[in-house]
Amino acid sequence: MNIEAVVKNYDLSKLNIVTIASHSSLQILRGAKRLGLGTIAVAKPGSGWFYRRFSFIDKVIEVDLGNMEHLAGGLVKENSILIPHGSYVEYVGWRRALNMPIPTFGNRYLIEWEANQKKKMKLLEYAGIPIPKSFNDPTQVDRPVIVKLSGAKGGRGYFIAKNANELASKLSSISMEDDYIIQEYVIGVPAYYHYFDSKVYNRVELFGMDLRYESNVDGRSFNLAEPTFVVVGNIPVVLRESLLPTVQKYGEDFSKAVAELVPPGMIGPYSLESIIRDDLTIVVFEFSGRIVAGTNVYMGVGSPYSVLYFDEPMDMGERIAHEIVNAAKRGKLINILT
Repeated sequence: MNIEAVVKNYDLSKLNIVTIASHSSLQILRGAKRLGLGTIAVAKPGSGWFYRRFSFIDKVIEVDLGNMEHLAGGLVKENSILIPHGSYVEYVGWRRALNMPIPTFGNRYLIEWEANQKKKMKLLEYAGIPIPKSFNDPTQVDRPVIVKLSGAKGGRGYFIAKNANELASKLSSISMEDDYIIQEYVIGVPAYYHYFDSKVYNRVELFGMDLRYESNVDGRSFNLAEPTFVVVGNIPVVLRESLLPTVQKYGEDFSKAVAELVPPGMIGPYSLESIIRDDLTIVVFEFSGRIVAGTNVYMGVGSPYSVLYFDEPMDMGERIAHEIVNAAKRGKLINILT
């Protein structure tokens, strides 16, 4: 679709924010309503009742997400802007997301890179960010590794192996159709960083960070279950200040790499996921090119880092809405949509 032509016909005084009712949708829609935007939640059949409980959501549409394209024409008539998140990527899929005929906040083309583990690591490596060693040949594995499936699966299906023999045994259970990567298992503390690349203010903001709470890794398994990495929640974290310059630099380096490899570049929220070793070096093993659920940890109270930019607390949902409202006022709305 010709995004610019569509947006030229929008009534900017009646913009609506639409997102899939899951993941970080409550934060996104609450933030939009606080800044005067209309709000639409697209829910899977049977789940709309929960979202209708909240007064900041103007409309809840229940539909099989396999038919979401059929909603596009009506949503465009309502001056809608789609906010993608992890559930959108997983349920709708990157191929359909690339062609969804609704103006989308952020760089929708980055979703394809995020959905492929090999392309994901290529982008991080191009940015010059330290990453774990990857193994193309399972027989060459000489250290503990983690096997990760492609897609926004919230860690589902990932597993670890201590050596090449254990890896060979576990790989035999994976379908040949599954796309996966074998990566060094880095020992240290996990930390996930939230950034916002602003086209209104021409800067990359370090907006917050979290830890993931993962089922058989953090749960009470007592060595009775194989470790798995299914995310069930998130925990807020504040890093020691001496680490922040490195985290900021990695965020800016990543944004520059996206600008060069995935036009039109980084727009809005994204995340780098890392391990911090005991020597305080940081190794990045994943990225998400849109809002992550870890930002929910400061929904309503605001990120502790947001006050550094705005002198008031702001959560990521509010930050997205702030960018859209101010881009519209400045005639830059097309610059933040794809």
